[in-house]
Amino acid sequence: MTQRNLRRLLIFTVVWTVVLIMLGAYVRLEDAGLGCPDWPGCYGRLTAPTHEHEVAHAEQHFGGEVDPAKGWKEMIHRYVAGGLGLILLWQAFALWRTRRETGVPTWLIIAPLGVVVFQALLGMWTVTLKLMPVVVTSHLLGGMTMLALVTAQAARTSPARMPLAGGLRLFAWLALAVVVIQIALGGWVSTNYAALACDGFPACRGGYQLPGDWAVGFHPLRELGLTAAGGPLDIDHLAAIHWIHRLWALAVVATVGLFGFLLLRSGRRAGAWLLAALLLQIGLGIANVLLHLPLALAVAHNGGAALLLALLTGLLARSTYQEQRRAQNAYRYA
Repeated sequence: MTQRNLRRLLIFTVVWTVVLIMLGAYVRLEDAGLGCPDWPGCYGRLTAPTHEHEVAHAEQHFGGEVDPAKGWKEMIHRYVAGGLGLILLWQAFALWRTRRETGVPTWLIIAPLGVVVFQALLGMWTVTLKLMPVVVTSHLLGGMTMLALVTAQAARTSPARMPLAGGLRLFAWLALAVVVIQIALGGWVSTNYAALACDGFPACRGGYQLPGDWAVGFHPLRELGLTAAGGPLDIDHLAAIHWIHRLWALAVVATVGLFGFLLLRSGRRAGAWLLAALLLQIGLGIANVLLHLPLALAVAHNGGAALLLALLTGLLARSTYQEQRRAQNAYRYA
């Protein structure tokens, strides 16, 4: 495979991964995560039941009411995820054969394959554990990890380099860490269905203070809608989950905004892209609250998070590549 075709494949994989992340958000927001009560099929089939006799058979053997529309949404998500697995196998083979020319390290070639296997397990556990928040959030983070890895692969093969001074590169790592934490908090909001728990902006339910038992909603080992003790989560618990996500957004704005400004001041256009993505994500977050979570904007908010993650990962991957090449050359000619 030529370098040009390899780069096209890598970019295609990044786009496919973003689509998969947004499709997963769509399935979750449409409450179709349990559209198929089994895994990897749907009611014991490779496709969701559609015809009357198929629906009747599914209800007889699995119990409950069958919703074919939700089943198809979940199965399409699984088909796209399976397609990504096949693409990653092809991509890993191509990168392995050209690793000396591209400089992509072995661990970065292999890591996406490990993540896709773990993602499949999380997808199964999402169904068998009935949308347990810690599992669904981990599934979201696994998708974002996959995006970060394939973006780093694409950035490593890019002819354009982004050398960053020590201070700027450290700032880039800090911005990435802050964004990852915010993605995890956003995932926790979504998987606990707390996106509408705060009914105003900038205040949350008319105030700015967290309830005294705010940590109840953040206990990882509990079922959906329940506390660790088995009681129901109330609106204050859900509002606390949402409110902490908003508070951490201030750290994202400060860190990513300053990093983007520093990039712009040093003459790098990447700073403008980063600031534009940050403003878009802020706008989507506010609009989701004020407009009561319209589906399109909620899915787009997940896409905005993926965009911020990809931009920061790409910058760091290109910067790290530059530093490694410089160190290799210095050692070679010493």
